[in-house]
Amino acid sequence: MRGVLFLLCGELLLAQSATEEWTSEKYPPYIRRVTYFGERPDWSLDGKKLLFVEKSYGDVFEVELATGIIRPVTHHYFHNGYTRALYLSNGDILLSGSKTFNPAEPTDSRFRTPELWVLSKNLDKPPTPLGEFCWEGPAVSRKQLKIAWAEKHGTYPNDRHLYQMWVADIDYSPGTPRIKNQKMVLDNRAYGEGVLEAQNFRPPDEKELIWQYSHYRSSQSGRDVIDVEEVMGVDLETGKVTNYSNSPDTYNEPEGIFPDGKSLLVEDSRQHPVRAGIDLWRLYLDGSNRWERMTWFNEARKYQATNPVVSDDGRYFAFTVPAVGDTAGVGHGIYIYDLQAAAQARR
Repeated sequence: MRGVLFLLCGELLLAQSATEEWTSEKYPPYIRRVTYFGERPDWSLDGKKLLFVEKSYGDVFEVELATGIIRPVTHHYFHNGYTRALYLSNGDILLSGSKTFNPAEPTDSRFRTPELWVLSKNLDKPPTPLGEFCWEGPAVSRKQLKIAWAEKHGTYPNDRHLYQMWVADIDYSPGTPRIKNQKMVLDNRAYGEGVLEAQNFRPPDEKELIWQYSHYRSSQSGRDVIDVEEVMGVDLETGKVTNYSNSPDTYNEPEGIFPDGKSLLVEDSRQHPVRAGIDLWRLYLDGSNRWERMTWFNEARKYQATNPVVSDDGRYFAFTVPAVGDTAGVGHGIYIYDLQAAAQARR
């Protein structure tokens, strides 16, 4: 694919043909589709496999990239479905899922009752519960047995505005994994009672946690709508908070971070003046507020690119391509974007 680079208003853009439209079946050659079902991928530590959730409240699978073989990792025991699955630094798997599932109120298992579990990489027994509720996705260190997560008001109905962010180590010394050295790092009462969600420990030193801040307001219909969505960071030693996106007029959700810690991928709506879906943009964390558009699935406002995660060598990212209007997080297969091949195609 050929195009012309422009630097405009701090954003690095690639001029595309007006007739070109990316869809779930039509996209550049530096992107390949590896599955036709699944969502929320995560890279194995060796970069040879992707872990993913079958669907919301479904099973968890691994796909071997060299062969395309897909193997289940949660079929050997009964459970009520998962919403997240992430590799720990020792190869075990951190799961987020509810002990119960009510088809009449399925979102309870995503937003109110999900808990954290550790599944052994040996896949020889059910996972061990960590005894902590988790709001949306947890963050997992790629270098040490450390996790971060948020807890929300739905779990504690008497304080419906409460969101708190926690970090902790996972300790295996008792013989089974447990939470240790738990510490609260953020309380949303200091941020206008907005929503907090953990995203990434920032490499290489992992002294900062990247997180998402969302603020909602009531609309005329009485339903809450997003008012502000920003990419934030908190220094885990000093507690200092930094707003990296500074874009209150667009949807900004941090996702995969690059291994050098200098930039990350953001689900963003800035490609259209009115929010009509999201594409993937690269945000540089050097204070320049420089954005680079990575995907054009949302150009015709029919598709989106979501949930990107970067490989540990920094060459690839995996993501999903839902349709505009799909529930947030839904995916219909896993795709891989080759950053090196894309850079060559743009020359």
